[in-house]
Amino acid sequence: MVYDDSLSFVYFGPTKIIFGSGSSTSELESEMSALGCSRAVVVTDPGIIKAGLSEKIVKTLGDKCVGVFSDVPQDTGIDVVNRGAAFAREKGADIVISIGGGSVIDTAKCMCILLTEGGSLANYEGIQLLTRLQTPHIVIPTTAGTGSEVTWVAVIYDKDKGQKILIVETYNAPRAAILDPQLTLKLPPILTASTGMDAMTHAIEAMTSVQREPMADAMGLHAIRLLSTYLPQCIKDGSNINARGQVQLAATMAGWSFGNAMVGLVHAMAHSIGAVARVPHGVSCGILLPYCMDFNISDGDQDAIDIYATIAQALGVSTRDDEPKKAATAAVNEIFSLLKKIGHPLKLSEFGVKEADIIKAADLSIADGAIVNNIRCVSEKDEVLEVYRKAL
Repeated sequence: MVYDDSLSFVYFGPTKIIFGSGSSTSELESEMSALGCSRAVVVTDPGIIKAGLSEKIVKTLGDKCVGVFSDVPQDTGIDVVNRGAAFAREKGADIVISIGGGSVIDTAKCMCILLTEGGSLANYEGIQLLTRLQTPHIVIPTTAGTGSEVTWVAVIYDKDKGQKILIVETYNAPRAAILDPQLTLKLPPILTASTGMDAMTHAIEAMTSVQREPMADAMGLHAIRLLSTYLPQCIKDGSNINARGQVQLAATMAGWSFGNAMVGLVHAMAHSIGAVARVPHGVSCGILLPYCMDFNISDGDQDAIDIYATIAQALGVSTRDDEPKKAATAAVNEIFSLLKKIGHPLKLSEFGVKEADIIKAADLSIADGAIVNNIRCVSEKDEVLEVYRKAL
Protein backbone atom coordinates (compact mmCIF):
# COMPACT_ATOMS: atom_id res chain seq x y z
CA MET A 1 0.00 0.00 0.00
CA VAL A 2 1.23 3.49 -0.86
CA TYR A 3 0.38 6.60 1.17
CA ASP A 4 1.29 10.15 0.19
CA ASP A 5 3.36 12.48 2.36
CA SER A 6 0.24 14.24 3.66
CA LEU A 7 -0.83 11.13 5.62
CA SER A 8 -2.08 11.89 9.14
CA PHE A 9 -4.26 9.63 11.27
CA VAL A 10 -5.30 8.52 14.75
CA TYR A 11 -5.71 4.81 15.46
CA PHE A 12 -8.04 4.06 18.40
CA GLY A 13 -8.50 0.58 19.89
CA PRO A 14 -9.29 0.75 23.61
CA THR A 15 -11.20 -2.53 24.01
CA LYS A 16 -9.43 -5.30 25.91
CA ILE A 17 -9.59 -8.67 24.12
CA ILE A 18 -9.82 -11.97 25.98
CA PHE A 19 -9.71 -14.96 23.62
CA GLY A 20 -10.00 -18.66 24.33
CA SER A 21 -12.30 -21.64 24.37
CA GLY A 22 -14.48 -21.44 27.49
CA SER A 23 -13.37 -17.90 28.30
CA SER A 24 -16.96 -16.61 28.47
CA THR A 25 -17.38 -18.35 31.81
CA SER A 26 -13.83 -18.63 33.11
CA GLU A 27 -12.85 -14.97 32.64
CA LEU A 28 -16.07 -12.96 32.97
CA GLU A 29 -16.17 -12.44 36.73
CA SER A 30 -12.58 -11.28 36.91
CA GLU A 31 -13.10 -8.81 34.06
CA MET A 32 -16.22 -7.47 35.72
CA SER A 33 -14.40 -7.08 39.04
CA ALA A 34 -11.49 -5.32 37.33
CA LEU A 35 -13.98 -2.67 36.22
CA GLY A 36 -15.18 -2.25 39.80
CA CYS A 37 -18.69 -3.46 38.99
CA SER A 38 -21.02 -5.82 40.87
CA ARG A 39 -24.52 -5.43 39.39
CA ALA A 40 -24.84 -6.62 35.81
CA VAL A 41 -27.78 -6.56 33.44
CA VAL A 42 -27.35 -9.11 30.67
CA VAL A 43 -28.62 -8.08 27.23
CA THR A 44 -29.41 -10.84 24.75
CA ASP A 45 -32.16 -12.05 22.40
CA PRO A 46 -34.72 -14.88 22.37
CA GLY A 47 -32.68 -16.98 19.94
CA ILE A 48 -29.62 -16.90 22.20
CA ILE A 49 -31.73 -17.96 25.17
CA LYS A 50 -33.39 -20.75 23.18
CA ALA A 51 -29.98 -22.02 22.04
CA GLY A 52 -28.83 -22.14 25.66
CA LEU A 53 -25.84 -19.85 25.00
CA SER A 54 -26.57 -17.42 27.81
CA GLU A 55 -27.54 -19.91 30.53
CA LYS A 56 -24.04 -20.85 31.70
CA ILE A 57 -22.89 -17.25 31.62
CA VAL A 58 -25.81 -16.02 33.72
CA LYS A 59 -25.26 -18.92 36.12
CA THR A 60 -21.56 -18.01 36.39
CA LEU A 61 -22.48 -14.46 37.39
CA GLY A 62 -24.79 -15.70 40.16
CA ASP A 63 -26.17 -12.85 42.25
CA LYS A 64 -23.98 -10.39 40.30
CA CYS A 65 -26.59 -10.68 37.55
CA VAL A 66 -29.52 -8.48 38.57
CA GLY A 67 -31.59 -9.02 35.41
CA VAL A 68 -31.76 -10.25 31.82
CA PHE A 69 -33.17 -8.08 29.03
CA SER A 70 -33.87 -10.28 26.00
CA ASP A 71 -36.43 -8.28 24.03
CA VAL A 72 -34.01 -7.49 21.19
CA PRO A 73 -35.12 -8.07 17.56
CA GLN A 74 -32.95 -8.74 14.50
CA ASP A 75 -32.70 -5.02 13.68
CA THR A 76 -32.86 -3.17 16.95
CA GLY A 77 -34.62 0.16 17.29
CA ILE A 78 -34.75 3.29 19.42
CA ASP A 79 -37.79 1.97 21.30
CA VAL A 80 -35.94 -1.24 22.20
CA VAL A 81 -32.98 0.71 23.58
CA ASN A 82 -35.24 2.97 25.62
CA ARG A 83 -37.03 -0.03 27.17
CA GLY A 84 -33.74 -1.81 27.87
CA ALA A 85 -32.24 1.23 29.58
CA ALA A 86 -35.34 1.68 31.73
CA PHE A 87 -35.10 -1.99 32.75
CA ALA A 88 -31.40 -1.71 33.65
CA ARG A 89 -31.96 1.50 35.58
CA GLU A 90 -34.78 -0.12 37.57
CA LYS A 91 -32.45 -3.00 38.44
CA GLY A 92 -29.69 -0.64 39.60
CA ALA A 93 -27.18 -1.99 37.07
CA ASP A 94 -23.63 -0.61 37.10
CA ILE A 95 -22.48 -2.63 34.06
CA VAL A 96 -24.06 -4.06 30.91
CA ILE A 97 -23.00 -7.45 29.55
CA SER A 98 -24.14 -8.23 26.01
CA ILE A 99 -24.36 -11.80 24.73
CA GLY A 100 -25.23 -11.99 21.05
CA GLY A 101 -24.65 -10.53 17.62
CA GLY A 102 -24.57 -7.01 16.28
CA SER A 103 -28.14 -6.06 17.14
CA VAL A 104 -27.73 -7.13 20.76
CA ILE A 105 -24.35 -5.43 21.07
CA ASP A 106 -25.60 -2.17 19.56
CA THR A 107 -28.61 -2.23 21.89
CA ALA A 108 -26.30 -2.64 24.87
CA LYS A 109 -23.99 0.15 23.68
CA CYS A 110 -26.88 2.57 23.50
CA MET A 111 -28.31 1.42 26.82
CA CYS A 112 -24.96 2.39 28.37
CA ILE A 113 -25.39 5.93 27.05
CA LEU A 114 -28.87 6.28 28.52
CA LEU A 115 -27.80 4.80 31.86
CA THR A 116 -25.20 7.55 32.16
CA GLU A 117 -26.80 10.47 30.36
CA GLY A 118 -30.55 9.81 30.70
CA GLY A 119 -33.24 10.83 28.22
CA SER A 120 -34.21 9.06 24.99
CA LEU A 121 -31.78 7.64 22.46
CA ALA A 122 -33.26 9.94 19.81
CA ASN A 123 -31.38 12.76 21.58
CA TYR A 124 -27.99 11.19 20.82
CA GLU A 125 -28.02 10.64 17.07
CA GLY A 126 -24.78 11.95 15.65
CA ILE A 127 -21.04 11.90 16.17
CA GLN A 128 -19.03 12.63 19.31
CA LEU A 129 -21.74 14.29 21.36
CA LEU A 130 -20.56 12.78 24.66
CA THR A 131 -17.92 14.25 26.96
CA ARG A 132 -17.29 11.42 29.45
CA LEU A 133 -16.98 7.65 29.71
CA GLN A 134 -20.27 5.81 29.70
CA THR A 135 -21.51 2.85 31.76
CA PRO A 136 -19.05 -0.07 31.44
CA HIS A 137 -19.90 -2.69 28.83
CA ILE A 138 -18.46 -6.18 28.37
CA VAL A 139 -19.25 -7.86 25.07
CA ILE A 140 -19.52 -11.62 24.54
CA PRO A 141 -20.16 -12.14 20.79
CA THR A 142 -22.04 -15.24 19.62
CA THR A 143 -21.50 -14.50 15.93
CA ALA A 144 -18.31 -13.74 14.04
CA GLY A 145 -18.90 -10.84 11.73
CA THR A 146 -20.12 -7.51 13.03
CA GLY A 147 -16.94 -6.45 14.81
CA SER A 148 -19.23 -4.47 17.11
CA GLU A 149 -17.30 -5.77 20.09
CA VAL A 150 -14.46 -3.34 19.35
CA THR A 151 -16.19 -0.43 17.64
CA TRP A 152 -17.74 2.71 19.06
CA VAL A 153 -20.48 2.83 16.44
CA ALA A 154 -24.07 1.69 16.91
CA VAL A 155 -26.59 1.34 14.06
CA ILE A 156 -30.17 1.71 15.28
CA TYR A 157 -33.47 1.69 13.38
CA ASP A 158 -35.55 4.84 13.76
CA LYS A 159 -39.10 3.83 12.84
CA ASP A 160 -40.27 7.44 12.80
CA LYS A 161 -37.72 8.30 10.10
CA GLY A 162 -37.97 4.91 8.42
CA GLN A 163 -34.19 4.54 8.29
CA LYS A 164 -31.19 3.45 10.33
CA ILE A 165 -29.28 6.10 12.26
CA LEU A 166 -25.65 6.14 13.38
CA ILE A 167 -24.44 6.87 16.89
CA VAL A 168 -20.67 7.26 16.89
CA GLU A 169 -19.03 7.81 20.28
CA THR A 170 -15.45 6.97 21.28
CA TYR A 171 -16.46 7.41 24.93
CA ASN A 172 -18.80 4.45 24.49
CA ALA A 173 -16.42 1.77 23.17
CA PRO A 174 -16.86 -1.55 25.03
CA ARG A 175 -14.36 -1.90 27.86
CA ALA A 176 -13.71 -5.60 27.18
CA ALA A 177 -14.65 -8.27 24.65
CA ILE A 178 -14.54 -11.95 25.52
CA LEU A 179 -14.12 -14.07 22.38
CA ASP A 180 -15.15 -17.65 23.09
CA PRO A 181 -15.26 -19.77 19.90
CA GLN A 182 -17.42 -22.33 21.72
CA LEU A 183 -20.31 -19.87 21.51
CA THR A 184 -20.21 -19.86 17.69
CA LEU A 185 -20.30 -23.64 17.25
CA LYS A 186 -24.12 -23.74 16.99
CA LEU A 187 -24.28 -20.93 14.45
CA PRO A 188 -26.10 -22.38 11.40
CA PRO A 189 -24.42 -22.29 7.97
CA ILE A 190 -26.46 -19.35 6.59
CA LEU A 191 -25.64 -17.17 9.62
CA THR A 192 -22.03 -18.30 9.58
CA ALA A 193 -21.83 -17.30 5.92
CA SER A 194 -23.63 -13.96 6.22
CA THR A 195 -21.84 -12.79 9.36
CA GLY A 196 -18.53 -13.87 7.85
CA MET A 197 -19.25 -11.83 4.73
CA ASP A 198 -20.15 -8.88 6.95
CA ALA A 199 -16.63 -9.11 8.36
CA MET A 200 -15.13 -9.47 4.87
CA THR A 201 -17.02 -6.34 3.81
CA HIS A 202 -15.70 -4.42 6.83
CA ALA A 203 -12.12 -5.32 5.98
CA ILE A 204 -12.37 -4.56 2.26
CA GLU A 205 -14.32 -1.32 2.68
CA ALA A 206 -11.92 -0.07 5.36
CA MET A 207 -9.04 -0.57 2.93
CA THR A 208 -10.88 1.31 0.19
CA SER A 209 -12.09 4.16 2.38
CA VAL A 210 -10.87 7.70 1.83
CA GLN A 211 -9.84 7.52 5.51
CA ARG A 212 -7.71 4.37 5.09
CA GLU A 213 -4.47 4.26 7.05
CA PRO A 214 -1.62 1.79 7.65
CA MET A 215 -2.67 0.25 10.96
CA ALA A 216 -6.26 -0.29 9.87
CA ASP A 217 -4.98 -1.73 6.58
CA ALA A 218 -2.81 -4.22 8.46
CA MET A 219 -5.81 -5.45 10.45
CA GLY A 220 -7.98 -5.54 7.34
CA LEU A 221 -5.49 -7.48 5.23
CA HIS A 222 -4.99 -10.19 7.82
CA ALA A 223 -8.75 -10.42 8.39
CA ILE A 224 -9.21 -11.02 4.64
CA ARG A 225 -6.55 -13.75 4.70
CA LEU A 226 -8.17 -15.50 7.66
CA LEU A 227 -11.71 -15.24 6.31
CA SER A 228 -10.85 -16.51 2.84
CA THR A 229 -9.11 -19.53 4.40
CA TYR A 230 -11.26 -20.42 7.39
CA LEU A 231 -14.81 -19.28 6.56
CA PRO A 232 -15.30 -22.10 4.02
CA GLN A 233 -13.95 -24.53 6.65
CA CYS A 234 -16.59 -23.35 9.13
CA ILE A 235 -19.29 -23.99 6.54
CA LYS A 236 -17.92 -27.44 5.74
CA ASP A 237 -17.63 -28.44 9.41
CA GLY A 238 -19.36 -26.21 11.92
CA SER A 239 -17.75 -28.09 14.81
CA ASN A 240 -14.23 -27.12 13.70
CA ILE A 241 -13.40 -24.96 16.71
CA ASN A 242 -10.03 -23.87 15.33
CA ALA A 243 -11.66 -22.50 12.17
CA ARG A 244 -14.40 -20.90 14.27
CA GLY A 245 -11.80 -19.17 16.41
CA GLN A 246 -9.85 -17.88 13.41
CA VAL A 247 -13.01 -16.41 11.86
CA GLN A 248 -13.91 -14.84 15.20
CA LEU A 249 -10.48 -13.20 15.41
CA ALA A 250 -10.83 -12.03 11.80
CA ALA A 251 -14.16 -10.40 12.58
CA THR A 252 -12.62 -8.52 15.50
CA MET A 253 -9.65 -7.40 13.39
CA ALA A 254 -12.03 -6.24 10.67
CA GLY A 255 -13.98 -4.37 13.35
CA TRP A 256 -10.88 -2.49 14.42
CA SER A 257 -10.07 -1.83 10.77
CA PHE A 258 -13.37 -0.26 9.79
CA GLY A 259 -13.84 1.35 13.20
CA ASN A 260 -10.84 3.51 12.42
CA ALA A 261 -11.01 3.84 8.63
CA MET A 262 -14.82 3.68 8.21
CA VAL A 263 -16.85 1.92 5.50
CA GLY A 264 -18.28 3.00 2.15
CA LEU A 265 -20.83 2.29 -0.55
CA VAL A 266 -21.65 -1.29 0.45
CA HIS A 267 -22.70 -0.24 3.92
CA ALA A 268 -24.64 2.80 2.72
CA MET A 269 -26.63 0.51 0.44
CA ALA A 270 -26.94 -2.31 3.01
CA HIS A 271 -28.21 0.07 5.69
CA SER A 272 -30.77 1.42 3.24
CA ILE A 273 -32.11 -1.85 1.83
CA GLY A 274 -32.25 -3.15 5.39
CA ALA A 275 -34.42 -0.22 6.42
CA VAL A 276 -36.69 -0.46 3.36
CA ALA A 277 -37.04 -4.22 2.87
CA ARG A 278 -35.68 -5.62 6.17
CA VAL A 279 -32.94 -7.63 4.45
CA PRO A 280 -30.54 -8.86 7.17
CA HIS A 281 -27.46 -6.66 7.29
CA GLY A 282 -24.82 -9.35 6.81
CA VAL A 283 -26.73 -10.87 3.91
CA SER A 284 -27.12 -7.55 2.10
CA CYS A 285 -23.42 -6.76 2.62
CA GLY A 286 -22.39 -10.10 1.16
CA ILE A 287 -24.65 -9.75 -1.87
CA LEU A 288 -23.68 -6.14 -2.58
CA LEU A 289 -19.93 -6.39 -1.91
CA PRO A 290 -18.67 -7.71 -5.29
CA TYR A 291 -20.99 -5.40 -7.27
CA CYS A 292 -19.72 -2.37 -5.34
CA MET A 293 -16.12 -3.51 -5.79
CA ASP A 294 -16.71 -3.74 -9.53
CA PHE A 295 -18.31 -0.27 -9.51
CA ASN A 296 -15.28 1.19 -7.72
CA ILE A 297 -12.84 0.05 -10.39
CA SER A 298 -15.09 0.46 -13.44
CA ASP A 299 -14.11 4.11 -13.98
CA GLY A 300 -10.43 3.16 -14.17
CA ASP A 301 -9.35 4.90 -10.95
CA GLN A 302 -5.77 3.71 -10.43
CA ASP A 303 -5.83 4.15 -6.66
CA ALA A 304 -8.83 1.83 -6.32
CA ILE A 305 -7.33 -0.66 -8.77
CA ASP A 306 -4.03 -0.80 -6.86
CA ILE A 307 -5.79 -1.38 -3.53
CA TYR A 308 -7.98 -4.17 -4.92
CA ALA A 309 -4.84 -5.70 -6.44
CA THR A 310 -3.36 -5.87 -2.92
CA ILE A 311 -6.62 -7.38 -1.65
CA ALA A 312 -6.38 -10.00 -4.41
CA GLN A 313 -3.05 -11.11 -2.94
CA ALA A 314 -4.66 -11.50 0.49
CA LEU A 315 -7.45 -13.54 -1.14
CA GLY A 316 -4.81 -15.78 -2.70
CA VAL A 317 -5.76 -15.12 -6.34
CA SER A 318 -2.89 -12.89 -7.41
CA THR A 319 0.79 -12.15 -6.92
CA ARG A 320 2.68 -8.85 -6.75
CA ASP A 321 3.85 -9.42 -10.32
CA ASP A 322 0.35 -9.44 -11.82
CA GLU A 323 -0.91 -6.45 -13.80
CA PRO A 324 -2.98 -4.36 -11.31
CA LYS A 325 -6.26 -4.20 -13.28
CA LYS A 326 -6.16 -7.95 -13.88
CA ALA A 327 -5.50 -8.55 -10.18
CA ALA A 328 -8.27 -6.15 -9.10
CA THR A 329 -10.73 -7.96 -11.37
CA ALA A 330 -9.58 -11.26 -9.90
CA ALA A 331 -10.43 -9.94 -6.42
CA VAL A 332 -13.98 -9.13 -7.53
CA ASN A 333 -14.40 -12.54 -9.13
CA GLU A 334 -13.02 -14.29 -6.05
CA ILE A 335 -15.67 -12.68 -3.85
CA PHE A 336 -18.35 -13.99 -6.22
CA SER A 337 -16.72 -17.43 -6.00
CA LEU A 338 -16.50 -17.28 -2.20
CA LEU A 339 -20.22 -16.47 -1.94
CA LYS A 340 -21.04 -19.57 -3.98
CA LYS A 341 -18.57 -21.73 -2.05
CA ILE A 342 -20.13 -20.89 1.32
CA GLY A 343 -23.74 -21.08 0.12
CA HIS A 344 -24.42 -17.38 0.61
CA PRO A 345 -27.46 -15.78 -1.10
CA LEU A 346 -26.48 -14.17 -4.40
CA LYS A 347 -29.37 -11.81 -5.17
CA LEU A 348 -31.54 -9.38 -3.19
CA SER A 349 -34.64 -10.75 -4.91
CA GLU A 350 -34.19 -13.94 -2.87
CA PHE A 351 -35.43 -11.83 0.06
CA GLY A 352 -38.43 -10.41 -1.76
CA VAL A 353 -36.77 -7.14 -2.78
CA LYS A 354 -38.57 -5.42 -5.66
CA GLU A 355 -37.75 -2.57 -8.04
CA ALA A 356 -39.79 -0.15 -5.93
CA ASP A 357 -37.69 -1.07 -2.89
CA ILE A 358 -34.36 -0.34 -4.53
CA ILE A 359 -35.60 2.99 -5.87
CA LYS A 360 -36.48 4.07 -2.35
CA ALA A 361 -33.26 2.58 -0.96
CA ALA A 362 -31.18 4.46 -3.53
CA ASP A 363 -32.53 7.74 -2.17
CA LEU A 364 -31.63 6.71 1.38
CA SER A 365 -28.17 5.51 0.31
CA ILE A 366 -27.17 8.91 -1.03
CA ALA A 367 -28.03 10.40 2.37
CA ASP A 368 -26.24 7.69 4.37
CA GLY A 369 -23.08 8.88 6.14
CA ALA A 370 -21.02 5.87 5.03
CA ILE A 371 -21.16 6.82 1.36
CA VAL A 372 -18.85 9.83 1.79
CA ASN A 373 -15.94 7.52 2.64
CA ASN A 374 -16.17 5.44 -0.54
CA ILE A 375 -13.02 5.49 -2.64
CA ARG A 376 -15.03 6.40 -5.74
CA CYS A 377 -17.15 9.50 -5.25
CA VAL A 378 -20.86 8.66 -5.45
CA SER A 379 -23.11 11.68 -5.80
CA GLU A 380 -25.97 10.55 -8.04
CA LYS A 381 -28.90 8.34 -7.12
CA ASP A 382 -28.73 6.69 -10.57
CA GLU A 383 -25.22 5.39 -9.83
CA VAL A 384 -26.47 3.62 -6.71
CA LEU A 385 -29.57 2.37 -8.50
CA GLU A 386 -27.40 0.82 -11.21
CA VAL A 387 -25.53 -1.23 -8.59
CA TYR A 388 -28.77 -2.25 -6.86
CA ARG A 389 -30.22 -3.45 -10.17
CA LYS A 390 -27.20 -5.66 -10.83
CA ALA A 391 -27.62 -7.19 -7.37
CA LEU A 392 -31.40 -7.59 -7.68
